[in-house]
Amino acid sequence: MLKIKEDLLESMLDKAIHSIQSSNIKLVSYTKQLDDINPLSFFEAAKSIRGNRSFWKSSVDDFYMVGVGAAFEIETEQPDILYIENKWQTILEDAMIHNPYQVPGTGIVALGGMAFDPYKKSTDLWKNYNASQFTIPEFTLTKHNGNFYFTSIVRVNKNDHAKQLLHQLKGKEKELLSPLEDWPEKVSVVSKEEIKPEQWKQTVQKATEEIKKCNAEKIVLAREIRLQLSNQAEVSNVLEQLIDTQPTSYIFAFEHGEDCFIGATPERLVKLEGRELLSTCLAGTAPRGMTEEEDQKYKFSLLQDQKNREEHDFVVQMIKHAMEEYCENIDIPNEPVILALTNLQHLYTPVRATLKEGYSILNIIDNLHPTPALGGTPRKESLEFIRHYEQLDRGWYGAPIGWLDSNENGEFAVAIRSGLIQGNRATLFAGCGIVEDSNPEAEYEETNIKFLPMLSVLGGL
Repeated sequence: MLKIKEDLLESMLDKAIHSIQSSNIKLVSYTKQLDDINPLSFFEAAKSIRGNRSFWKSSVDDFYMVGVGAAFEIETEQPDILYIENKWQTILEDAMIHNPYQVPGTGIVALGGMAFDPYKKSTDLWKNYNASQFTIPEFTLTKHNGNFYFTSIVRVNKNDHAKQLLHQLKGKEKELLSPLEDWPEKVSVVSKEEIKPEQWKQTVQKATEEIKKCNAEKIVLAREIRLQLSNQAEVSNVLEQLIDTQPTSYIFAFEHGEDCFIGATPERLVKLEGRELLSTCLAGTAPRGMTEEEDQKYKFSLLQDQKNREEHDFVVQMIKHAMEEYCENIDIPNEPVILALTNLQHLYTPVRATLKEGYSILNIIDNLHPTPALGGTPRKESLEFIRHYEQLDRGWYGAPIGWLDSNENGEFAVAIRSGLIQGNRATLFAGCGIVEDSNPEAEYEETNIKFLPMLSVLGGL
């Protein structure tokens, strides 16, 4: 059976090489099933390949994707997600794909994200991340419904040789699937620096004044803390801890060069499977209690809190409006429920719809981002305030991150509860929604709570 599969892949590579005109390139994708393999071990083993790695774990189901290397990069410094869509479709039209399984996350896959606000000048902090950047990995491991799938993608050029390409693929595959002998050690926080906390509180106060003048209804403000770590943070170890401590969140990591953007976000932006679309509103936050009685007290208070309910409804209505052009059969519950996470609990409303023909998940993302939960409302006015007064460079924080595949499936989350790891340093981000009666000290404490998931896995508690 193995020989038959190798012969098929070699034949595909040879056919692709001979079909190329002039200097064009073609992608050849081959998917097969594997026995059980630990996605984290696969991710750690990928260090030997010396290419950027991507990691994705869904929030509720046992779905993993690990991408290694880059067969192709789709990137732009312009705030044009439709450029990404057009480039993606062009690649698929010219690709050769062998995928008898057709399950989400197999075939040709692109993983990546974009900047929260590409119009705001970027700093050196995010120098390795473009405004929009999606990687088609050379190798992808996918776990779906208890089954494991391994996809190899080769970027074929006119002067390549099929046997040589196949030999290279087999060598890299052997490295990726070999058992690990060692597992990286944890790090701890040596020092923590809050970036201008008093100035941030003053910005919160200014935002409330702008809202009182009816210049906006809600403005989301973020801040950052910077950590010095005991040694270089190993991403595999951080991911393992996030999976253990944040079981109801999306766990993600996107390496670019020596940097890694990583986190555990509870906030799905949109999921597409079989033309069925699911988006979720997650806005309004309270802590978890130390006892069941205290936990229920926080839950009841959150459900009754006017400020949080208004903030939540802003997001619900925005999601509905963003979907109306591209979807039908939009279904929204009348009342939110509580989504309880390890450290926090949130108001939660699912929004379901059917995507109309002729549109893709990227069309929805283009309309949804930024949601009122990360930008504010109205969108234009709140973003202008953030762009002018917020002290940090958000980079990919607060923006859509996720994946899409050649089977027209995909899923994107909003990159909160996250940080940028750079060797033995890390920058963590957290924000909160400011409304008319917001108290700067209370909002500051809310961001402290939101730092906890990342701070804890980096040894800062």
